[in-house]
Amino acid sequence: MDNFSALTTEMRNEKSTNIDKMSTKNILTLINNEDMSVAKRIQDVLPEIEKAVEVVCESFKSGGRLFYVGAGTSGRLGILDAVECPPTFSTSPDLVQAVMAGGMKAIEKAVEGAEDSEEIGASDLAERNLTKKDVVIGIAASGRTPYVIGALDYANRIGARTVSLSSNENSVIGQYANIRIDVLTGPEVITGSTRMKAATAHKLILNMITSTSMIKMGKIYENLMVDVSVSNKKLKERAKSILSTITKIPYVETEGILELANYEVKTAIVMIKADVPYQEAKDNISKADGFVRKAIELASEKE
Repeated sequence: MDNFSALTTEMRNEKSTNIDKMSTKNILTLINNEDMSVAKRIQDVLPEIEKAVEVVCESFKSGGRLFYVGAGTSGRLGILDAVECPPTFSTSPDLVQAVMAGGMKAIEKAVEGAEDSEEIGASDLAERNLTKKDVVIGIAASGRTPYVIGALDYANRIGARTVSLSSNENSVIGQYANIRIDVLTGPEVITGSTRMKAATAHKLILNMITSTSMIKMGKIYENLMVDVSVSNKKLKERAKSILSTITKIPYVETEGILELANYEVKTAIVMIKADVPYQEAKDNISKADGFVRKAIELASEKE
């Protein structure tokens, strides 16, 4: 794990060697042009991302959970994606969790040395009562963070499925993962500042993994968040808009229907689309494993 400077993410970007002499406009243009390359690099690893989605879906269906493990920016990206799942998809906070070197206090301020211990990486994950049903995604731009290595190694010993996400080819953490995702975003505009292109790529990939998994778990109908948790005024208005869009009923009538459906958007949709009462709609959603299309078909079947 020597020769850190040889990592692609630590190399100098020849396009930005004179960035300290550029105008504001030219700096922004350069950063923007480099950022545009990120999506293309993600395209190169779509087959690996697909494999990750499949194992996450298998885990969810068997009662497993998804854990993101990282340090610094990588850990914060895991937290960012994990905390958005409950309000967006009405999932339990336990379903997608983030484990960060240094704990939650490291969100705002770096905890020195927290990422350098494999043992702490393993013990922090062990505290979450990891099982073989779970999936662990280790995130490290360098691809060699000891904290992440320790967590992935522990997950392998437990029998959980493991995925590595880095921005360097043949990453060290990839040696500890069932699925290796090395998205090669190249040298950063500011040398070594992996909060830029590498982090952008990782955020996009984490969003892809959870969003696609949730779609495949029946959390989306058409392209709408029908499993949205109505926990505040904004989300209540979104629920009303979704119901009106799908069922074509006037927006002003949606709140009354949502009240009858206990503010469960899926249930309200099936009630209206299949013309069935609340409990029957709920039962058919359960029979359809949460998929609204199938629930409507089941509820619409006549003896």
